[in-house]
Amino acid sequence: MLRKHQILSLASSSNPQRNLNVNSLKLFGFSPLFTSTSTSTNPSASPDSSLTSELPDIPSWVSKQNTGTQPSGDDDFVIPSLATWIENHPKVRLFPTKKPETPVEKITKILKCPYPSPEIVVQALNASDLSVSDVSVDQLLTRFSNSWISAYGVFIWAKTQSGYTHTPELYNFMVDVLGKAKMFDLLLDLIEEMKQLKGYINLDTIFKVMRRLANARRFSEAIEVFRRIEELGVEKDVMALNGLLDALVKGDGVEHACEAFFELKECIPLNSSTFNILVHGFCKARRLSDARKILNEMNEQGFQPCTVSFTCFIEAYCREKDFRNVDAILDEMKEKGCRPNAVTYTIIMHARGKAGEIGKALEVYEMMKKDSCLPDSSFYGSLIFILSKAGRLKDADEIFEDMVKQGVKPNALTYNTMISSSCGHSLEEKALKLLKRMEEDSCKPDISTYAPLLKMCCRKKRMKVLNFLLSHMLNNDVSIDHTTYTLLVRGLCNSGKLERACAFFEEMVLKGMIPKGSICTMLVEKLEKEDMIEAKQKVQELVPNVKEPKITV
Repeated sequence: MLRKHQILSLASSSNPQRNLNVNSLKLFGFSPLFTSTSTSTNPSASPDSSLTSELPDIPSWVSKQNTGTQPSGDDDFVIPSLATWIENHPKVRLFPTKKPETPVEKITKILKCPYPSPEIVVQALNASDLSVSDVSVDQLLTRFSNSWISAYGVFIWAKTQSGYTHTPELYNFMVDVLGKAKMFDLLLDLIEEMKQLKGYINLDTIFKVMRRLANARRFSEAIEVFRRIEELGVEKDVMALNGLLDALVKGDGVEHACEAFFELKECIPLNSSTFNILVHGFCKARRLSDARKILNEMNEQGFQPCTVSFTCFIEAYCREKDFRNVDAILDEMKEKGCRPNAVTYTIIMHARGKAGEIGKALEVYEMMKKDSCLPDSSFYGSLIFILSKAGRLKDADEIFEDMVKQGVKPNALTYNTMISSSCGHSLEEKALKLLKRMEEDSCKPDISTYAPLLKMCCRKKRMKVLNFLLSHMLNNDVSIDHTTYTLLVRGLCNSGKLERACAFFEEMVLKGMIPKGSICTMLVEKLEKEDMIEAKQKVQELVPNVKEPKITV
């Protein structure tokens, strides 16, 4: 851990679905992702040694227009110190090579095409020479978790294979995928199917259904699922009730959570977590007087407020930058024998840092040590974030290395914070080396790992590195979601890579993801400005009702 004089030194230097038919795929000249030609700069290089492009092919309705744009020198640039890693990283091979394709590569190529329905996916898989014994269904569902049509197609296809049965875990995973895509009719059909299988529905299943319904603001339906829970073979106990309340609160439905609480509290034995969930909900909604009423109810029911209870209030006051009340809550905690934990200190430090009070944030670190509370990876990640945001990258690097020395292993969140900071300061080499180090540490990246890297590549026009990152994502079974598609279209538009922006835009729409109006308008305006009229019309056909660009005289 950093010594006291180092911390004080840091402190003293602080600065103040569209319905598609099969013909629609042909209508727009769609070319699926992972079908580009090799980008190797060496004509004699074998296919295995070249970098296979992971960008979608430029649609024919864009490529046949003479846009006058030429590839820039940045497109193929790779930082020399990272070239070997990037070139040798496993690629998804799409063309005949000396090595046979693996079953996973074959099925990935099939699933990367956009399909109008899961049934068409099943037809495509049945037409292949693959069987479920050749692949990991779990891996495929994870890899395509943000493309529900592909995922559900795989799920149905595997289920129909002889000698194969989905595990309850895979059914639960599919429930979550359908819930995330808001395909609730299919989700409920799947629940009925699981009900017939006996023993496949468990508390985790119910949690997933209630959470996805609440996130879609279908609060009454989430509560109804809870009411029917015993019909589904799950006990209606306090754990299930807490799962319902937590789902409602996280879906910004604290009022519904409170109503459910008062309806059910007489027939289900409660515990302290029940009250803390409601306290958190009201604090999150900035209704602190209601949160206090729940604390009183908690006391009346024989439960003492704990560290979690008070931390909810601290978080609420931190959001308001009301540090006087934060200190008052800390004093109240001490009076009642509740010691702040790492989460409490992380919230306070993060809020101080965001308020620009870097010195005060670092004092929290000292206070934490005095209370013999050990920092965890989340605390270190937050400290790294506030130092990086203040431009103190060297200090952030020291904290990152110090946590390793103290035996606290960086997790995905810590790495994501470091990578995001590096990208934000255009430190391309450092950001990519952190991704490499993450790989070497066997720390699995997630979508938040890649977002700043992709954004930086778009800004710097690093198309070859962008290809690499998309391949890296696929190899780590990280599925491109709506937010990532939006990021790519926006970033490529801003960098003048309109052909590539159109390719990602088309792929996004054909996968059933509806782009935000601002993204549609931005792309149309850019195409209009470059006189790419046919491409503009095709974008408007893909997503009707896109606003016409404003014409200035």
